[in-house]
Amino acid sequence: MPPFVASRVRKLALTSKSAEVIARFGLRLAAMVAFAVLGGIGFERGLTVMLWMSAILSTVIAMYDREELLDSALNHWDEAGAFTALCCLACIFEPTSRFG
Repeated sequence: MPPFVASRVRKLALTSKSAEVIARFGLRLAAMVAFAVLGGIGFERGLTVMLWMSAILSTVIAMYDREELLDSALNHWDEAGAFTALCCLACIFEPTSRFG
């Protein structure tokens, strides 16, 4: 590998890797809530769309990094599952005015 190409190989313990994933998830969620508050389409709809996009992005990154689906440490697959669950929860509580 040429010296100017950054290596993605990191040696992390299982607990530090899981802590990194939890911190990343919290920061992304805080940024999404902030953008949903400031967005012009409404908080519920904006948050739902951003959760949906984050679930897709986490899935793509997990496939790109070739992470194991049921690994012993948290990874992008777990993050995608959490974003998907929150998106489904947000869809349940979104106002039904769009149907009527």
